[in-house]
Amino acid sequence: MVLIQPWTETDLDLLRRINTPAMKMHVGGPETESALLVRHGRYLNFPREGKGCMFSIRLRATGDPVGSVGYAERTWQGEAVFEMGWNVLTEFQGRGIAGKAAAAAAAHAAGTGRLRWLHAFPSVDNTASNAVCRRVGFELAGECAFEFPPGRFMRSNDWRLDLPAFASPIE
Repeated sequence: MVLIQPWTETDLDLLRRINTPAMKMHVGGPETESALLVRHGRYLNFPREGKGCMFSIRLRATGDPVGSVGYAERTWQGEAVFEMGWNVLTEFQGRGIAGKAAAAAAAHAAGTGRLRWLHAFPSVDNTASNAVCRRVGFELAGECAFEFPPGRFMRSNDWRLDLPAFASPIE
């Protein structure tokens, strides 16, 4: 159904397509063009810095981009962890794409052998993303105040996945 490919220069257009009021309603709304360019540069640098990896989600049959998924290192409650996030374009939502892509990216993170925990912090109001966490096998650690984007705190669920023990439940 889908595959994930490392982020490239050409994925800037995908990032712009994701940057809509509907797609960004749970994270404070769309970003400015300059903020998108900074984000794009950060995504391109993740592998070089060894701090994570961002991917485009593509339809296996056509190669068309339909979203993004990735993980990056951060400090959470005093511990180095990976944080994961994803976006699936509106017209492709509801097909299981986010779950398959998140499971593939989690397997990639697990394969690094670097960190034990992978966290996701969807808004408590984002039913779809919370369902993806459950489907991929994350455990709910509890509710928290999470800063995203910088300067904006939101009520989130803190989901975590034990990477050394991860075996994808999604084929």
